[in-house]
Amino acid sequence: MLTYLPAYYEGSRVMRADMNAKGAELDLLFTALDETLQQFFVRTATWGLDRWESELGIETDLSKPLEQRRAVVESRLRGSGKFSGQLVKSVAEAYDGGKVEVTFQPQEWSFTVKFIDTLGTPPNLEDLKAAIEEVKPAHLKANFEFNYMLIRDIHEVLTIQELEQIPLNKFAGGDPVG
Repeated sequence: MLTYLPAYYEGSRVMRADMNAKGAELDLLFTALDETLQQFFVRTATWGLDRWESELGIETDLSKPLEQRRAVVESRLRGSGKFSGQLVKSVAEAYDGGKVEVTFQPQEWSFTVKFIDTLGTPPNLEDLKAAIEEVKPAHLKANFEFNYMLIRDIHEVLTIQELEQIPLNKFAGGDPVG
């Protein structure tokens, strides 16, 4: 800020201290403005996420991680309109963050959501099920298909140390599916 003042202030300790103090305050102001701007977008909201949840009628659960809460909000925003496979796919991808495939079985009055990129069960599955229940017609049943690691994926491919680093829920039978 000192560069905006006349040259004869450059040697003044008083003006230098004054400009340093004002500069620090302006830095704090710009930081606060940037942080406030982040609250206007679901994917970057932190302390403003409860406002998004309130506006959309979602119960705030502070025990959940921010990413899961954001996924619920984003899914609710995406989950409006006429029911279709694309709508279910959009809602499911908001929760999972990976690729999802939706297929319909009309003779069984059901549809299946298959997680393509995700190994194991998604961490926020119960919220996803609730969101899909809200957007689907009552007469359709939602089924879920998951990908798990198989013996052929690890046998003579991974070392014991690498295998120990993989969470148990990535393997079939490693985590109960509801």
